[in-house]
This record gives sequence, structure tokens and C-alpha cells, in this order.
Amino acid sequence: MQVNRPQPEHLSPTQAINSDHAAIVSFAQAHALGSRARDQAVSIYRAVRDQVRYDPYRIDLSDHGMTASTVLAQGFGWCVPKAVLLAAVARAAGIPARLGFADVKNHLSTEKLRQTMKTDVFAWHGYTELWIDGAWRKATPAFNVELCDKFGLLPLEFDGVHDSLYHAFDRAGRQHMEYVKERGSFDDLPLAQIRAVFAEIYPAMDAGNPITGDFAADAAREAGRA
Repeated sequence: MQVNRPQPEHLSPTQAINSDHAAIVSFAQAHALGSRARDQAVSIYRAVRDQVRYDPYRIDLSDHGMTASTVLAQGFGWCVPKAVLLAAVARAAGIPARLGFADVKNHLSTEKLRQTMKTDVFAWHGYTELWIDGAWRKATPAFNVELCDKFGLLPLEFDGVHDSLYHAFDRAGRQHMEYVKERGSFDDLPLAQIRAVFAEIYPAMDAGNPITGDFAADAAREAGRA
């Protein structure tokens, strides 16, 4: 349920947002830098964004695969598990956090991903909402800076004041992302709902078989940046 102010659950661990895991706690201690919550939030955002690379070829909708500590250990993830990781690290650092979701139309993908999904709409795109200075701020840590460079995208920054949402256009002025449906805010990962939608509209991805190849390399080649 969406609320205006943080509740105890926004600082509590869950099975997916396992903010009490030793590796998550250690990561938070190492990267929540600064004396203010805003500075700490920006610091952990950048750490999650850039130290865990974005990879939509390897989507794992199992309980284990969608857990924050798993994403941190494997060093890669797509938008939802990276949002889960940021929420876990934030809670471990004492910053209230929850998850937000929206359907987005991605105008820049790879041929393999398009052939698998059979659509350019990414349902249940995930981001994180952090409670900073009396308001919920949206932070999207999905695309690491290295990938942005290869794909010709503007790195998505977060300053702890303004919402950090996907850019509408890339560096060349081509359409990048369009938000087409808001799904709301959640205190925990709504994995059952995500699985149900993926099974319906992405049957090839729901099978649990990763797409072969290197997403970053494919993205760079198709963008003419290989």
C-alpha cells in the first residue's frame, strides 16, 4: 500500500530486500558516504548503478535470483533486481526505501532482446524510492555508466533532490524511453505479480533460459560503437 510517510517496514528486511544480510550491510557501510542522508543516498545509488552491471539477457525470476544479496554477489542484474538491491542497501544504511514500478517503451534495445520479448514494452520496469528530506525520491540505478557509453546513452544521475527517471532521448536525440503505465509503489517485491505478467506477455523469457551472448557487446555493435 502506498503511504505518504515512511513506515517501519521501509527500514525492515524481507526475503527479497534482505537488508540484514552481512554482504548488504558491509556494502552499505562502505558506500553510504557523507554526513547527510541525501549524500549517503547519492553515494549508494552510484555504487549500485556502476558496480552491478545491467544485463537483461539473464533474467532469473526465482526467489533466490531476485534477492538483493544474490544480485550483489553475482555482480549483474536487470532493472528490478538492481532496484531491489538499492532498496536493501538503503535500508541497511538507515534510509527508508520502497520499490516503484512502471511499464516503459524502450526504443533502444538489441535484436536478440526484441526477438525474445516480441515487443518494445518493458512491463514492470523497476526503480527505487528513497525517503530523503521529507519526501520520496525516485532513483533508477539500472544502467551502469560503462553501458551508457557503449550504447550512446546519457548516464542517469541522482542528486537526492529530483526524481531520477529514464531519459526520453539518447545523446544523438533518438527516442530512448517512454513511460506508458504507472504500477505504483510497493513496500516489498511483488514477485508473484511480475511472474504472472511475464508468463503472459514474455513466454520465452519466463522459461528461465537466459539469452545467449553479451548484452553490452550486442548493444555497442548495434549502436555502431563496437
